[in-house]
Amino acid sequence: MSTLVWIVLPYACLAVFAAGHVWRWRHDQFGWTTHTSQLLENRLLRLGSPLFHLGAFGVIGGHAMGLLVPASWTTAVGVSEHTYHLVSVTGGTVTGIMLVAGLALLIARRFVNGRIRRVTTTMDRILYAALTAMVVLGMSGTVAVNLLGDGYDYRETIAVWFRGIFWFQPDPSLMSGAPLVFQLHAIGGFLFLALWPFTRLVHVWSAPLAYLWRPYVVYRGRRTPAPAPQPAPAAVRKVVTPSS
Repeated sequence: MSTLVWIVLPYACLAVFAAGHVWRWRHDQFGWTTHTSQLLENRLLRLGSPLFHLGAFGVIGGHAMGLLVPASWTTAVGVSEHTYHLVSVTGGTVTGIMLVAGLALLIARRFVNGRIRRVTTTMDRILYAALTAMVVLGMSGTVAVNLLGDGYDYRETIAVWFRGIFWFQPDPSLMSGAPLVFQLHAIGGFLFLALWPFTRLVHVWSAPLAYLWRPYVVYRGRRTPAPAPQPAPAAVRKVVTPSS
């Protein structure tokens, strides 16, 4: 069971993540978009979207730092474990609160507003449910375990297991002693990656980088008065020619 959960499942989810993007690009390029509903409602979106995206960037950056950078590296540059833990918990709590607030506003907007609710697809509902589960598990680990509880040094276990996946040497025994909320968060993270290609989240790979070097759009003003409008053909046919 341990091998299935901590070795087979991650690789299966990564395979679906990669193959799903290829399939989506080849068969659904017109659906490769945010499916924005800004024209239908903008008040809550204008507040919720920045909170959600800034919080998400901070959370992703914190996960990348904690999982990909070994503890020996931060120690080597003079960052003590206490300092790292303090910065990690503080930053994770702040960005997590931003993420929770933004996600709550986006969910309320989508399910309270009638016009937005009518354009909400089944996959949107699944995506919001998955995001909510991931955020709840992540905040539970940060606040309940590391901030209010005894704390847990995931960099010595979960992070080592995570990096081992990409070196094709994952050690499932490292996950056996992790708190349940961290285990569920790790499993949920890989399942979320498998879901990613089939949702609107594919738009994150379509950053408009071409705007950086494309030529400017030139707008020319009209210097002469606009020509008088020409009569419609039906009006011309009704003109009566004077008799000789």
